[in-house]
Amino acid sequence: MKAYMDMSRDDLLALKASLEEEFKTQEAKGLSLNMARGKPGVSQLALSMPMLDVINSQSDMRTELGNDTRNYGDLDGIGECRRLMADMMEVKKDNVIVCGNSSLNIMYDTVSRSMLCGVNGSTPWCKLDKVKFLCPVPGYDRHFKITELFGIEMINIPLLEDGPDMDLVEEYVNNDEAVKGIWCVPKYSNPTGITYSDEVVRRFANLKPKAEDFRIYWDNAYCIHHIYEDVQDELLNILEECEKAGNPNMVYIFASTSKVTFSGSGVSAIATSLENIEYIKKNMTVQIIGHDKINQLRHARFFKNIDGMKAHMKKHAQLLRPKFDAVLETLDSELTGLDIGSWIKPRGGYFISFNSMPGCAKAIVEKCKELGVVLTDAGATYPYGKDPEDSNIRIAPSFPTPEEMREATKIFVLCVKLVSVEKLLGE
Repeated sequence: MKAYMDMSRDDLLALKASLEEEFKTQEAKGLSLNMARGKPGVSQLALSMPMLDVINSQSDMRTELGNDTRNYGDLDGIGECRRLMADMMEVKKDNVIVCGNSSLNIMYDTVSRSMLCGVNGSTPWCKLDKVKFLCPVPGYDRHFKITELFGIEMINIPLLEDGPDMDLVEEYVNNDEAVKGIWCVPKYSNPTGITYSDEVVRRFANLKPKAEDFRIYWDNAYCIHHIYEDVQDELLNILEECEKAGNPNMVYIFASTSKVTFSGSGVSAIATSLENIEYIKKNMTVQIIGHDKINQLRHARFFKNIDGMKAHMKKHAQLLRPKFDAVLETLDSELTGLDIGSWIKPRGGYFISFNSMPGCAKAIVEKCKELGVVLTDAGATYPYGKDPEDSNIRIAPSFPTPEEMREATKIFVLCVKLVSVEKLLGE
């Protein structure tokens, strides 16, 4: 196919007329498809339904240590669930606190605790003149919403093929005392799908922060979310690397089963150094008596161990793979060679990141909406919702069926073509 950039104005006008006719045809269909958020599909949720039968009114509700999950106790989570989450996160059980259903809630609490109480005895952030966070972009919109809510200044850091631009990260962290944290989705990143290289992880671990209370917010949400069995990304263990580098307290790792079992009823966890664990627990004793231990017991008995969890995730992959393939095959067949967009084929996670020509993303998303296809708002993958290039669009293939995804992607491609032509014509 001929690149749009190489077409004459007359050819572009003819192409525009053809695309507008196709647009009207699609508009008449009155479709309603949602690719805005990475929600598990109904068939994925069905995989975990047997977990609801693991415990009933006749069940022994005691943990392996004999603690009654119906009562108070086990502030940091029941032992068997801590072990399960530790194995999922590839850390030791003693380094883990199991919480409620949302890792986002733990991240919010961690930032909030730092604002109100400080970090392990440091000055509370609310008493400082300026607090800054580094934000690899494109990134996860809900991360940015947390720091925005607390009035923390966010600084864009380009996300490269192997992770954040570490030259920039080191420059900010090692020289600016106001930089207190960085958001990271290190494996199958949201939305690009890339995984941080070993070198990037080691450079993170060997940072020399100007601020003693600097922390890496390592949101390993997709640590076991592979799409393909034959090609899977591996991620170096950041907690071990930080210990080797003499920075054991520098990282908080977050994870959950939100996209493993039930999005609204999973379990989440934070993993970090023993010193950080003790400080967090000290604050938790004021905040909460304990999280839902019956749900923790249910998860532990359903999976039994990490092998059971990995086997469960293979079933998820079988359901997700056709949806991702539907998107990628359509993008490849319809847009390759046109030079109006680029994308990465992820090996795991929940998203496909698309970069349009600069200045086109908002218009593409709006035109898709006119045809009944809802995408994540353009700009959402950047702090304050402002993509300086207006080019990044996040596609979430998980919720619709493969057939719906193929249809939705055809509409998306049509809108990319039409907006790109209009951009080149100066309209």
